[in-house]
Amino acid sequence: MREGPKIDFPGGGSFGANLAVWNPSTLWFNKDVQKTLRILIVLLSILGTVVSALALQVHYSNKVEPCDINARWDCGIVNHSSYSTIHGIPVAAVGIAGYLLIGLLALLGKRGWTLLLTLIGLGYALYLSQVEHSILQVWCLYCVISQCTIALITIFAAVSLVVRPKK
Repeated sequence: MREGPKIDFPGGGSFGANLAVWNPSTLWFNKDVQKTLRILIVLLSILGTVVSALALQVHYSNKVEPCDINARWDCGIVNHSSYSTIHGIPVAAVGIAGYLLIGLLALLGKRGWTLLLTLIGLGYALYLSQVEHSILQVWCLYCVISQCTIALITIFAAVSLVVRPKK
């Protein structure tokens, strides 16, 4: 950070000689920002994997789930609906694979592929949110956490792609 302007007073003395001025270029073009974004994406991918694994457990379970809160929040109804599979594969299993792949791509520094995969995941999560809201009229706590997670990952992946380190 560079020093800010110095103000000299008529009676002597000055103000602001050692005040640092915020310079966005030092933040947005710092290589550490790329590393931090990559770490955040990997950590959120781990969170998404865990949440998807919990949803997969609900998919294969017939007992009352801890996320069976009331008539509007019931993971069992959502994870046993016809929308919980894609050609016989549980959506939660696809989520696990997707989050693991996103985390791997982020670790490898493949920013473009990371963003592409997160955009696909976000699009499908938004579709599922619409299904929960309009068709099932029941929300799954694990699904909502996963939807927030993929949204955050998408934001971080987009920022990571746009931000370029100084040479």
